Amino acid sequence: MSARKILVTSALPYANGPIHLGHLVEYIQTDIWVRFQKQRGNLCYYVCADDTHGTPIMLRADREGITPEQLIAQVGKEHLADFIEFGIAFDNYHSTHSEENKAYSTLIYERLRDAGHISSRSITQAFDPVKNMFLSDRFIKGECPKCGALDQYGDGCEVCGATYSPTELKNAVSAISGAKPVDKDSVHYFFDLANFSDMLRDWTHAGHLQSEVRNKLAEWLDGGLQQWDISRDAPYFGFEIPDAPGKYFYVWLDAPIGYMASFKNLCDKQGLDFNEFWSKNSDAELYHFIGKDIIYFHALFWPAMLSGAHFRTPSAIFAHGFLTVNGEKMSKSRGTFIKARTYLDHLNPEYLRYYFAAKLSAGVDDLDLNFDDFSQRVNSDLVGKVVNIASRCSGFIAKRFDNKLSEQCSEQALFDEFVVANTHIAELYEAREFGKAMREIMALADKANQYIDELKPWLIAKEEGKDKELHEVCSMGLNLFRLLAVYLKPVLPVLAGNAESFLNIEAQVWPVGTQPLLSHAINAFKPLMTRVDAEKIVAIVEASKENLEKTAEAPTERKYEPIADTIEFDDFAKLDLRIGKIIKADHVEGADKLLQLTVDIGDETRNIFAGIKSAYKPEELEGKLTLVIANLAPRKMRFGLSEGMVLAAGPGGKDIWVLSPDEGAQPGMRVK
Repeated sequence: MSARKILVTSALPYANGPIHLGHLVEYIQTDIWVRFQKQRGNLCYYVCADDTHGTPIMLRADREGITPEQLIAQVGKEHLADFIEFGIAFDNYHSTHSEENKAYSTLIYERLRDAGHISSRSITQAFDPVKNMFLSDRFIKGECPKCGALDQYGDGCEVCGATYSPTELKNAVSAISGAKPVDKDSVHYFFDLANFSDMLRDWTHAGHLQSEVRNKLAEWLDGGLQQWDISRDAPYFGFEIPDAPGKYFYVWLDAPIGYMASFKNLCDKQGLDFNEFWSKNSDAELYHFIGKDIIYFHALFWPAMLSGAHFRTPSAIFAHGFLTVNGEKMSKSRGTFIKARTYLDHLNPEYLRYYFAAKLSAGVDDLDLNFDDFSQRVNSDLVGKVVNIASRCSGFIAKRFDNKLSEQCSEQALFDEFVVANTHIAELYEAREFGKAMREIMALADKANQYIDELKPWLIAKEEGKDKELHEVCSMGLNLFRLLAVYLKPVLPVLAGNAESFLNIEAQVWPVGTQPLLSHAINAFKPLMTRVDAEKIVAIVEASKENLEKTAEAPTERKYEPIADTIEFDDFAKLDLRIGKIIKADHVEGADKLLQLTVDIGDETRNIFAGIKSAYKPEELEGKLTLVIANLAPRKMRFGLSEGMVLAAGPGGKDIWVLSPDEGAQPGMRVK
């Protein structure tokens, strides 16, 4: 069977801040998969780059008194240094602010334009008269026109879920200068995504996506695809559109093209054939590892752009979930918003590589870093099971047999069982079921330890005339350790490399048909991994806490509107208030404050979006009773259709209350 040709990417980290542990879920996941492919003998390249364009980069550079180019150069060095120390082995790490990216962005745009997929029209936008720049929705803040919530962005309210245009915000201000925005017209350029509806419908159902992602995309496709605004007005840090002076490519147009640009940069360095991987008839495999929050860009815009510009589309896109720490979103005040560098200052990066591997699956579920579980798992699995085998057996080989393994294998059947396991473990690695793979490997580690515990070499060593038996038992233990190390090599490259040095062997490939080491000289054993120091975890948390005294701001005075006009009792009587039972609750992708509830109101169930995420985890709501306005007209939101309103009480934040279960209340009961 010939080697596969594979190109792999991770999403590009934005050059506006440091790498944190949430980022590392993706890069560790990708790196494990790439290392496995290379260990199997496949031709596999892993490329990435810093995502360097956009308004936030421009504004941060301005605040720091440097050029955007100086900012992204410094951040790029910091990002790559963190990745390298975590063992992320890119074949090339580049920047989207590169000549290669400019060339391919221009080429793809011109091909789309010439094929009739680009249109332009004048639009009215908010304009900052102080900064003399147009403002995207995220740079406008004000009060929600529907519920009055403060400090809401210009495209939608995360409290009540309403969607609106920035012009509807009350007391709107520029988030950059604080000035009141004014309306101003500007010509913008659009990618006509709807032209690719049929192509995308076929592509998204052709096995390129996880089932959960495919189902989400089907909802978007069924709702109709809209034109995508691919231009931004000067001032903007990015690439100028070739036939539109003063207009720049929106960062999300050139960011995924950065995958092509980074690979082209590698091709030029190593004499590789770019078209062998990117041409429309390429037989190479192309995989993107991404977070679930950027699926829309990667699974709709990106394949449509590639198809329209006559390049190949991805073989598959693998999305993963978010990272929580100790069951909660990463928090600066709690010390759980942990930068990669802070972790590296205190703990072995391979601890985290193993922990993430042990928790990762092929799905898009969120992953929790629980520090107690982290310590227990690393100490038990890696130190207590795997490294302990080498530690227990090497001493006898050194003291009694001059660091030379026995001439024969006393338990060939057990060794062969470990080798045969390579097939199933390889299938799990290939399918990105890393958690299951770690469980299989640890089950083998348990068998190896059981073998040693049953034969008790420490007792054999005390008996006369048992040297041959002692030699064979300890040699067998080290041969089994060798196989465990090779199976863990994609996850723990440093430990595996040190194990190879200790065993005095070449770098191990995937162990198909491997035979035991016999009459083989090994080197002196050195500790391969130590236990997690609990004090180091405390230090990481403390180092990650913001100095709240320095960052605290004076509380904003709430501006209360005059009480609305009074209503008559007959108006109030029109409300159909019912007891509802929350039978399902889910996070809403892309919303910080909303939860999606399925509520039983007696005669039917309703889908309702509620701005109560700050007070409840979804699992805490299931089974609770709440008050529902059942006859409120459905409202179409950007997340879906909301078919009612859940009523809750409290001042906000964590203090929002729905009803608790009550034996006397039943779903559907009307409140009078």
